[in-house]
Amino acid sequence: MQGSVTVPMRADADKIWALLSDPTRIGRYSPETFEGEWTHGSTGPEVGARFRGHVRRNGRGPVYWTPCVVTDSVPGRRFEFAVGRADRPVIRWGYELTPTADGTDVREYFAAVPSRLLNVYWAIVGRARTRTNLRDMRATLERIRAEVE
Repeated sequence: MQGSVTVPMRADADKIWALLSDPTRIGRYSPETFEGEWTHGSTGPEVGARFRGHVRRNGRGPVYWTPCVVTDSVPGRRFEFAVGRADRPVIRWGYELTPTADGTDVREYFAAVPSRLLNVYWAIVGRARTRTNLRDMRATLERIRAEVE
């Protein structure tokens, strides 16, 4: 399963990237992840950096911490991370920023990493979870847009 949402923003790509590449700020924007923190000595969004997000699934529960590792990081252009163990991620999340004449198009995306267990999960709840992810990604990007504009 995968999906993406794009929201145009009247703001500089570097300003937007600084917000979305800092997991300590995610609680201000995400409907599900209400806080985040760097871990394992990481302090910034370089490839290999680790952080964890405190998630309230579907905005209600259950509540849990999820480990993440940065897999792609290009200031002002891209930020991507894998959720799960560094050697066995379950899903990838990311942002792509494309400069436009009026500012920046910001695309948030997710893609499940194929595995037998996850294939069963996505077969059972895939459509509903994809709808939730798309709705929440739009909400996240709209909240970022409100701040940067």
